[in-house]
Amino acid sequence: MMATPQTLYEKIWAAHVVERRDDGTCLIYIDRHLVHEVTSPQAFEGLRVAGRKVRRPDLTLAVPDHNLPTTARKDAAGRVLPIADPESAQQLDALRRNTSEFGIDYIDATAAEQGIVHVVGPEQGFTLPGTTLVCGDSHTSAHGALGALAFGIGTSEVEHVLATQTLLLSQAKTMEVRVDGELGFGVSPKDVILAIIGKIGAAGGTGHVIEFTGSVIRAMSIEGRLTIANMSIEAGARAGLIAPDDTTFAYLKGRPMAPNGENWDRAVTWWRSLATDPGARYDKSVVLDAADIAPGLTWGTSPEDVVPITGVVPEPSSFADPAKQAAAQKSLDYMGLTAGTAMRDVTIQHVFIGSCTNSRIEDLRAAAARRSSIRL
Repeated sequence: MMATPQTLYEKIWAAHVVERRDDGTCLIYIDRHLVHEVTSPQAFEGLRVAGRKVRRPDLTLAVPDHNLPTTARKDAAGRVLPIADPESAQQLDALRRNTSEFGIDYIDATAAEQGIVHVVGPEQGFTLPGTTLVCGDSHTSAHGALGALAFGIGTSEVEHVLATQTLLLSQAKTMEVRVDGELGFGVSPKDVILAIIGKIGAAGGTGHVIEFTGSVIRAMSIEGRLTIANMSIEAGARAGLIAPDDTTFAYLKGRPMAPNGENWDRAVTWWRSLATDPGARYDKSVVLDAADIAPGLTWGTSPEDVVPITGVVPEPSSFADPAKQAAAQKSLDYMGLTAGTAMRDVTIQHVFIGSCTNSRIEDLRAAAARRSSIRL
C-alpha cells in the first residue's frame, strides 16, 4: 500500500509527535528553543519554585535582544558600559544569572555574535531544516525560511518547553502560497509578502501553516526568504515554511552550530527529503503572478493596507464592508494621510531597518549603497 502524499508541514509534524491524545491534540517534541530577556524570567522562576531542571539545556540558546539599548556597549578602551535603563539592566542581569544557573548557552550582549534572536539563530546554524523551533516572540516564524517548523509561544509555554522539551498542540491546516514568474526592477521580498497579505488579508492564514512555493521563492536568497517567513504572522498564519534546497545548504554549511563532517552529509541527505510530495493536497491554495507585484507601501495601520508605490491613498468609501470603511478612516486619521494622495508624494523623514523583518546583511548593504544620498 502506497503512503499518502504529505505536505512539508505534515512531514515535520508527524516526525515530532510524541503522543496523540483522544481530544485530537498531540504532544510535540521541540528540537530548538530560543530564549530572551523579556519572556523568560517568569519561566525560570517557575522552574525554580517547582524544583525542576531544564530538560535539554543543549537544545536551548539565550540571546538578549528585546529590551537592549542601542547605545554603545563599550567605551573607546573596550570597557563594558553600564546600562542606564534600570528595567533593561535588570532583565539582562536576570537572563545572565538564569542561564548560568540552568546551564544554558548564553550569547552576551557585548559579544560579536549577539543580535536579534531571529537573525542569530540562522547565522549561527542553530536553526536547521526539519526541526521544530520555538521562542517567546511572535515572529519566530522567520526560521521557517530554512525549512524549520517555527512559531512563537507565551511565557507559560516557555516554562513548559524548558521543563519537558515538548508542547501540547493542535495540528494546523495547510496552505500553499505560490509565486511564479520574474520580479520587476526594485521589487524586494518585502514587497512580495506585502502583496501576499494584501491579497489574502491579515487574517487570511488564520489556523494554517503557510508553505511558500514557486520560482520567485526559489530564486530568493536566505535573507529574502527570512523576510517572507517572518511576516507569515502578519497574514494570520501559525507559521510559514519554505522547503530547504541547495541555497539553504550553502547558507548553513560551516556555520558554528551546524553539523559538520559526516554528520553534515547525513543531515543534507535527510534535508533533501523535506519537500511536499507530488499529489499532496493543501487545505487552501493561493497563486500570485510576479508580474503583478510592484514595490509596495502601506498607507494604514495593518500590513493588508498596501498599495503600489505608483498608487494613491484609497478613499474609505471604496471598501464595500462598512466596518472596513470605518477602520480605513480611523487609520487615515492616525497616519495623518488624506485619501487620494499619491504615495510618491508622501514625505519620508526616517527609515528604520533594524527590525527582525529587515535587518540582515542584505538590508544593511542596500542602505550603505545609498550613503552618498542619505544620512545613516
